[in-house]
Amino acid sequence: MAETARETGQADEPFYLPVAREVEVFERCHAEQLAVMLKGPTGCGKTRFVEHMAWRLGRPLMTVACHDDLSASDLIGRYLIHHEGTVWHDGPLSRAVRAGAICYLDEVVEARQDTVVVLHSLTDHRRSLPIDKTGEILHAPPGFMLVISYNPGYQRMLKDLKPSTRQRFVALEFDFSAPELEARIVIREGGVSHADAVALVALAQRLRALGDRGLTEVPSTRLLVAAARLARAGIALPEACMAALVGPLSDDPALLGAMRDLVDASFL
Repeated sequence: MAETARETGQADEPFYLPVAREVEVFERCHAEQLAVMLKGPTGCGKTRFVEHMAWRLGRPLMTVACHDDLSASDLIGRYLIHHEGTVWHDGPLSRAVRAGAICYLDEVVEARQDTVVVLHSLTDHRRSLPIDKTGEILHAPPGFMLVISYNPGYQRMLKDLKPSTRQRFVALEFDFSAPELEARIVIREGGVSHADAVALVALAQRLRALGDRGLTEVPSTRLLVAAARLARAGIALPEACMAALVGPLSDDPALLGAMRDLVDASFL
């Protein structure tokens, strides 16, 4: 199977700066055994939030990066042939249920619809996972929690979750932080000065306005941190912005020219 999952149990607290009451709502969902759906643009902190909450709740975290070829067997498990015979191997979802972990399906709408359907029995009163190939039914312990994420602005044009799936989750809305909070994140994660962080965030605000001019993905906080880290490593800030902030966003010459002009104007 392709590498689609990673399991973490972090000793150090993953840095996350709360925006509203998302921490409290997530904690209540965990206590009430409710599944959670995180909605928001790429790179706005959804994954970091889940890592922070797993640390805060003291639960192991199983993260699955969803993709077009992700099958139900990839999540649940399959029989594999060994030199001593055929042996069953749990997938990441089955391992998370057995361990009472938080299972996080990142960009879930990238997975096939027939794969997403296997989540349904874990998101209602049953909280169970049937394994048809072995005849086993796994019952989720209280600590288990299912969390999914997706980017509605980008993915709704291509794919979307069925209403029968969406209505099984409590939805938490994410967006880019307010400028003063985003600057604090860039300082903490990128290691640059306050002045440089403020300048990077101001540039990001201008670049995000280009979303109305055909820019499919706007610059994320993740890209701001990458630019800041390049600057901290000795790359001039305008050059760091072109490499880490502008270059990944588009190959369109007109959009690249407009973004380059904004970078030049920001660091005169």
